[in-house]
Amino acid sequence: MIALRTEAEIELIRESSLLVAKTLGEISNWINPGITILKLDQIAEDFIRSHGGIPAFKGLYGFPNTLCTSLNDVVVHGIPSSYELQETDILSVDCGVKKDGYYGDSAYTFVVGSVSPDVMRLLKTTKESLYSGISMAIEGNRIGDIGNAVQTVAEKAGYGVVRELVGHGVGTSLHEKPEVPNYGKKGSGPILKEGMVLAIEPMINMGTARVKQHKDGWTISTADKKPSAHFEHTVVVKKGKAEILSSFDYIKEEKRI
Repeated sequence: MIALRTEAEIELIRESSLLVAKTLGEISNWINPGITILKLDQIAEDFIRSHGGIPAFKGLYGFPNTLCTSLNDVVVHGIPSSYELQETDILSVDCGVKKDGYYGDSAYTFVVGSVSPDVMRLLKTTKESLYSGISMAIEGNRIGDIGNAVQTVAEKAGYGVVRELVGHGVGTSLHEKPEVPNYGKKGSGPILKEGMVLAIEPMINMGTARVKQHKDGWTISTADKKPSAHFEHTVVVKKGKAEILSSFDYIKEEKRI
């Protein structure tokens, strides 16, 4: 069953989503060559807890850390490590927060120093595909309309759209129904109703759409080792226009794509 949230519940999800947004903003101050990914993870956990939240990912299904940190060809679910960031790296940071019983979820792919125009194009296109998907999250549309909008932007640019990993509902659990694929057919899937809260999260690869899972049971990377980008917002379905509950506005301006 797909939950329809009351205005009071939406405000609680907004609070959690904004704490995620502020955490990504704090992380953006530290993402530079030489810092370890584990240090970023500790900064995020301390920030979340000091603002009255609980890291949503830590311990969920056995995940060991606060952030999913996915480097270069890693699509999602990268485990923070002692790796020191390098000048030409990109790093997807996925963060979830539980506060007052409700969850927020958002992700952003950061440029560590400077990257090639081809990599920057991938990041910008992935972010564009996110907002294209969000534009379809209105009452009366269907889940397939969201996925189709994401897919159209990404594949027009020549990129691969990951099939195995999807967005999801958000509320009193981090992962709720419905699943929100980043591909699909217009007019297909569950109908969207006002009050549905969704995490829309395109995962777009520079090359093949195919992915592989590492032996750690978490890390998912591209099959051809080309870069992947990931952007995510938590949104609520409304009449006429979706409302974005998370935000990228707290990210340091020079770190924004």
